[in-house]
Amino acid sequence: MPDPSGFLKHDRTLPARRPVPVRISDWREVYPSADEGLIRDQATRCMDCGIPFCHDGCPLGNRIPDWNDLVRTGNWATAIESLHATNNFPEFTGRLCPAPCEAACVLGINGGAPVTIKQVEVEIVNRAFDLDLVTPQEAPAPSGRSVAVVGSGPAGLAAAQQLVRAGHAVTVYERDDAIGGLLRYGIPDFKLEKEHIDRRLAQLTAEGVQFCTSVNVGVDVTAEQLRAEHDAVLLACGALAGRDTPATPGRSLRGVHQAMEHLVAANRAVASAAGGQPSVNGRESSTPMDAAGKHVVIIGGGDTAADCLGVAHRQGAAGVHQLDLYPRPPQERDEDRDPWPTWPWILREYPAHEEGGERVFAVAVQEFVDDGTGQVRAVRIAEVTVEKRGGQRIVTALPGSERELPADLVLLAIGFDGTEEQPLLDQLGVVRNRRGAIDADPDWQAGTPGVFVAGDMHRGASLIVWAIAEGRAAAAAIHRYLGGTSQLPAPVAPSAQPLAVPAR
Repeated sequence: MPDPSGFLKHDRTLPARRPVPVRISDWREVYPSADEGLIRDQATRCMDCGIPFCHDGCPLGNRIPDWNDLVRTGNWATAIESLHATNNFPEFTGRLCPAPCEAACVLGINGGAPVTIKQVEVEIVNRAFDLDLVTPQEAPAPSGRSVAVVGSGPAGLAAAQQLVRAGHAVTVYERDDAIGGLLRYGIPDFKLEKEHIDRRLAQLTAEGVQFCTSVNVGVDVTAEQLRAEHDAVLLACGALAGRDTPATPGRSLRGVHQAMEHLVAANRAVASAAGGQPSVNGRESSTPMDAAGKHVVIIGGGDTAADCLGVAHRQGAAGVHQLDLYPRPPQERDEDRDPWPTWPWILREYPAHEEGGERVFAVAVQEFVDDGTGQVRAVRIAEVTVEKRGGQRIVTALPGSERELPADLVLLAIGFDGTEEQPLLDQLGVVRNRRGAIDADPDWQAGTPGVFVAGDMHRGASLIVWAIAEGRAAAAAIHRYLGGTSQLPAPVAPSAQPLAVPAR
């Protein structure tokens, strides 16, 4: 029985981050592991509501009140069983998910302080690994059926684990030289150290998943070959087509890059550094897009932009401006706009923001300014208003508001236009929709029999928790397609959407 007054005894408290001067000198994670007493106090704040809306906020349907109470009573072994029942990789979601479950927590009503669900989650899995509670699960007798998973991000890996545990032979194909997708080369180590990926991959390997790296399916291996060797194919290639601004004058100047180009280069440099960690300010991690000594301008206000900001600090940027097209959000939820338990539009402060840099709201770049040699030297910005008319976004610059910001390196973090065009799609007879994503039938097939799709490739750029949920659901559909008699969990349908206010 949960403590019904726990939230009255304990305030919402997060563990202290590593000090800024220390953490920007290396690439280690910002948050150290939390004290057990703190986490148990925070778990005690969960009052096991009659209707736990946190379940609805989380597409995985995580059993949050259950494992909160298990942590409260110190039962870590059962807590990880409860957590793994709905989530293959809580060490990823506990570090990277923005926690829509917390936005839906009953304690958050009327500006209250929700339970630190995300922090409790990551501490459960941290202790599970420390106590050797994360072990391979033996599969039943082999089914004799084989599945190819194309892409090794969270959706592909979740599906692969579900399917191999059901007895199917699973091969994951990855075009990069290491498994993990954006977890590996898109997410900086200060948010996710790569040992967390590696130890989970060791479990999947022991369970029987086969991994093939440096294989660009559609080029190195044709779709025809893939289908000849496997009974089903799951496409989980992500949504990596970065949104651009080709019409902005000066876009072709040197020094103007897509944000993911910078993040991938930085991650590769860190991975190749001696001992896996660069020295102070990452000097061994120098790349053609290194921010060392440069004035950096990051265009965009989301997670990717914040990742670029943290990388720029660690590379030793001379100064950083982060530009957002929209006005500064409010500090607290606007109940008229985003009533509880929906995801609120509020000002989100990432750890990178306390490390330095300046955020500039309600501005748009009018021109990337040439230094006379084809290299960017500044961005010319103007204050803007943004309106929506007939489903279109109308951006209007305010006369007389233009000014320049120094810029030696400009990073475009303005979103993604879906999955990339690639030969594999044509070979399989699969087409991108108007959002650049791949539509899925109710059974997760992509319009071609035996070919399934999941994750960002289907949904568009979204949250890691949605990727894992779709990977699990697609695995259940593939299992049925292959004649499986048992039932695998399917937390979401292809048409599922986050909690939202009905259209008026």
